[in-house]
Amino acid sequence: MIKNNSGVKSATGLTGSGSRDWVVQRISAVVLAVYSVVLVGFFLTHSNADFVQWSAFMTSLPMKLLSLLTIIALAGHAWVGMWTVFTDYVTLNQMGTKAAGIRLVLQALMIVAIFVYVFWGIMIFWGNGVGVVAV
Repeated sequence: MIKNNSGVKSATGLTGSGSRDWVVQRISAVVLAVYSVVLVGFFLTHSNADFVQWSAFMTSLPMKLLSLLTIIALAGHAWVGMWTVFTDYVTLNQMGTKAAGIRLVLQALMIVAIFVYVFWGIMIFWGNGVGVVAV
């Protein structure tokens, strides 16, 4: 473990390097922005889109791949962001002697939430449609 100047021992960064985490954060932000622009573009060019058009657009291979990439980017972006918040604000100076335990619990909850959202997102875009009602 590496002890930084804030007194927080850190071994749970995404890549083990602040520089690489920074790059992950920036690349994932670009992926999220591209996905948002694609969705806004669809709505601007298909103002009267019905379910069939929307479904065809979202289930096309390029959108499924972009959606998968976006889910993964969102997971990386969320982890780096929340890890930074936890290590910046859940510190010995801010929380006292219980800071390490609180930070561990928060990080564990974030890991569980991110895994649930990633698997849920994959099932939505790549699953067999169980539980999906089509009109």
